[in-house]
Amino acid sequence: MGWSINRPTGLTFHRPNLSTKGYTLLTPHGDTATYLIDMDGQVVHRWLFHHIMPGYGRLLTNGNLLMTGSDVNLPAAPKDEPTKAPLPFEQHITRLGGYHTTLCELDWEGNIVWEYENRSQHHDFYRFENGNTMVPEWVELPEELHRKVRGGYKMPRERLPRLLGDDLVEINPAGIEVRRIHTWQLLDPIKDPITPNTRRWEWTHLNGFDVNANNEIVFSARNIDRIAIINAEGSAIRWKFDRSRGQHNPTWIDDQILVFDNGDSSSSRILEINPATSEIDWNYHGVPFQQFYSGHISGASRLSSGNTLICEGTSGRIFEVTQSKEVVWEWINPFVNNNKRGEATVSIYRAHRYLPDHPALRNKDLDPRQHANLNRLNGLMD
Repeated sequence: MGWSINRPTGLTFHRPNLSTKGYTLLTPHGDTATYLIDMDGQVVHRWLFHHIMPGYGRLLTNGNLLMTGSDVNLPAAPKDEPTKAPLPFEQHITRLGGYHTTLCELDWEGNIVWEYENRSQHHDFYRFENGNTMVPEWVELPEELHRKVRGGYKMPRERLPRLLGDDLVEINPAGIEVRRIHTWQLLDPIKDPITPNTRRWEWTHLNGFDVNANNEIVFSARNIDRIAIINAEGSAIRWKFDRSRGQHNPTWIDDQILVFDNGDSSSSRILEINPATSEIDWNYHGVPFQQFYSGHISGASRLSSGNTLICEGTSGRIFEVTQSKEVVWEWINPFVNNNKRGEATVSIYRAHRYLPDHPALRNKDLDPRQHANLNRLNGLMD
């Protein structure tokens, strides 16, 4: 089902007696800011960026914002010229979805208090309780493994580059690497093939991961339609799921896995999966199915109330549903920006809801009137 960029925006629906009160963090694609909005859909705080184009952020328990993004001085991605010699690794990865150069931590006022540059990182990150941070990093596969990986397609007469896999790299607060997991060593090049409609540039395309209290890592590999759990030692995959399509944002809910299943070309789902049985214990989909769809990006998170916050990424729609699948809050992104191709976009990679007592929000001025002009200009305040 299509949608118009000229539709009503801001808060479009709210059932206050059923929603989970808090503040929602979001970063529109192509924007230079990250926004925190209240339950009325009004901006209560904004972080502005000058040295990076922000991609995706989270509030930390130390009260700061952790944001991944790309250097504003990064040259434009090279043209796709399949019949010419493959580009060097450093140039090739800049044209891939989810590419970032910099992870930075900011205080409430927007001052940078920590920064990590890695020009092979992409998509996601995780901050451990000890202050360490983990990011996915693209790496070229060994030649022998490159030849073994099945699936995917190439353009006519294309001279293919070396296939890319993903490492998960953990660094300490000083930026020193303390652990590296080669996810491509844990998968099977024949049993975990690239999907037929995916170009043979990347094997896995790890677009999201999460770590539980036992130090097990769940990750999503979009290009092979796999969700997998790596054991605490990082030495083996103990569980794989292959009944989602192009999925994003796997997260732990106790012993369960919540994931945004982007689905086929017409509809998406939210799945809560039990790894012990590989059964789907809960799901959400549109009624009709085509009413809910995002072909890429997107995410979902379980709230303390048991409700689920969903980011339908491509349409810029963020909404909250109950366990009985009733929509109780909906907000449509009014911030229209341009993507790398110069096309208008309202897309959002992910969104997160934080309770009012979250450490980052304590004793903060969250009055939307301090951003009255911004809210009025974008139709978020009368």
